[in-house]
Amino acid sequence: MGLTKEPMLTVPIYVGAAIFEIAGCFAFWAWLRLEHSAWWLLPGMASLALFALLLTRVDIAFAGRAYAAYGGIYIISSLIWLWLVERKMPDRWDMLGAALCLIGAGIILFGPRTGAS
Repeated sequence: MGLTKEPMLTVPIYVGAAIFEIAGCFAFWAWLRLEHSAWWLLPGMASLALFALLLTRVDIAFAGRAYAAYGGIYIISSLIWLWLVERKMPDRWDMLGAALCLIGAGIILFGPRTGAS
């Protein structure tokens, strides 16, 4: 299974990775902070494994750059989780911070590169 060669798939892959990462981390949160059953850890670990697998599917030459660009998508996805799952509306500071991070992720992801950099 090779890297995706379609740059337009990068953002959907990042969104999928964010969903799996947040769901997996939330399973641990539910177990430790909300005192749910330890059985929550099984789907949580599977979700985190899928998150890691998805991050390897982006067509970026360096892992650090892939992770840095992913960070902006993760932040937006986390605030959507906050709103839809936890029923807490993000405030203006959440939105401003997320917008700045998304701009930074876009620059990292779509900025012009020379050679194999």
